[in-house]
Amino acid sequence: MLRFEELILDNNSPIYLQILRFVKQGIASGTVCRGDELPSRRTLSALLGVNPNTVQKAFRLLEEEGILESRTGAKSVICTDEAAAARICAELRESDARLAVQMLRESGLTKEGALALIDRFWDGSPERSNG
Repeated sequence: MLRFEELILDNNSPIYLQILRFVKQGIASGTVCRGDELPSRRTLSALLGVNPNTVQKAFRLLEEEGILESRTGAKSVICTDEAAAARICAELRESDARLAVQMLRESGLTKEGALALIDRFWDGSPERSNG
């Protein structure tokens, strides 16, 4: 069963989107696989301390994207195949890259300065940027 104890909610985005991203990140990292069960909507809402409608919305979106399969009276299970997992991984990478670029722009770096900073830290070098 997918363990949501590791999900740390923040105030930066709606909770249902954080649940959705948590599941997708698990799929992309390989820790969540086809056939893995999710807790019931009630159990998850109690665990996270959120409204059951919030969890229902996240599950509905996962179902609409073909990530989750729910049957009446049965557990909800992950139903992604390799192609879907690859799509999710690419989607998350693109989203993270957009966020990183936005943050670098907002910090005042030029494109060249940002690329130099990335290059400097890519291999784990502790040098500081004057970017």
